[in-house]
Amino acid sequence: MVAVDGFSLAYDLAGSGPAVVLLHGWPGDRTDYRDLVPLLSGCRVLVPDLRGFGASDKHVVEDPAEQYSGAAQARGVADLITTLGLEPAVVVGYDIGSRIAQELARARPDLVRAMVICPPLPGVGARVFGPRPLREFWYQSFHRLPLSEALVDGKPDAVRAYLRHFWEHWSGPSFTVSDEHLDHLVSVYGPPGAFTASVQWYRAGAGTAARAAAETTPAPEDRLATPTAVLWPEHDPLFPREWSDRVGEFFSQARLRFVDGVGHYAPLEYPAVIAEEVHAFLANEGPASDEGAW
Repeated sequence: MVAVDGFSLAYDLAGSGPAVVLLHGWPGDRTDYRDLVPLLSGCRVLVPDLRGFGASDKHVVEDPAEQYSGAAQARGVADLITTLGLEPAVVVGYDIGSRIAQELARARPDLVRAMVICPPLPGVGARVFGPRPLREFWYQSFHRLPLSEALVDGKPDAVRAYLRHFWEHWSGPSFTVSDEHLDHLVSVYGPPGAFTASVQWYRAGAGTAARAAAETTPAPEDRLATPTAVLWPEHDPLFPREWSDRVGEFFSQARLRFVDGVGHYAPLEYPAVIAEEVHAFLANEGPASDEGAW
């Protein structure tokens, strides 16, 4: 545990060599990366629980935007990296971890050597308000209602049923969430206040649906310049592949790689692909695949 920016953050730090930082998603925690870390031999790997998740502090605040927005989460990760004395890192992120990685690269480019990220990415725009996406993104509005607390928070059985839905619905056809992993998730999302802390991200207006309405295309010179590998799965119901068509409008040094047969949970469904991209950046080769280069 390290205290940074008003939160004590739990983390794992393993190995030696170039720095790699792994940022988890909702509804997960740092154990999402348990299969990827062993593939990152020769690296110094930092895997934190983001604020509001896992074993990190779960402050419930009046204004979530101050402490749980993408910028606030990125600020905490930056402080953790500098506190631990890590060199500029390859940062990996999926789900909300992807958004936080992008915020970190914008705010502190000195800390981010490269990124390996999965959806969500900018460029969705008004498409998120279509009939099919609205059927998928309902949970983001629900999380902003006090009703979500009343129905789920502090109720382990409700937490299990609720999280099981997302782990089963968002994953690819060959992935099954284990009872052991659900047991762990209930242990960290089930205590009173824990579920509410985890959805502070959405209450801060950081979810995809909330961001899409305000999204603007940057001028070419203002695109994010961090070298980036974008991994886009085949079976993520939240982010269909046709939404990858605008990545080049927001990133100046990105490459798109489609990953077949998998769903939303990147580090558990295709850890070897992520490891390949990380090692490629560390070898100064750029992304491992040149598919869809800009």
